[in-house]
Amino acid sequence: MSDIEELKKRTRKLQSRAATAKMELHDLAEDLPVNWSEIKAVAEKTFDAFAQLEAAKRELSALENSG
Repeated sequence: MSDIEELKKRTRKLQSRAATAKMELHDLAEDLPVNWSEIKAVAEKTFDAFAQLEAAKRELSALENSG
């Protein structure tokens, strides 16, 4: 499998992980004030997921543009 194909696969997995984290954060927000103490952990998880996704997208774009 080429580097681009592997990176596309990784990006799709990260996209799925980010969407799941976003929904967890959304669900937590809807249920406030219940479980308010989990806000920071869930927000950090969501932030990390989107940061990894953004980095993978930039890497994929650079790889596609260079080849």
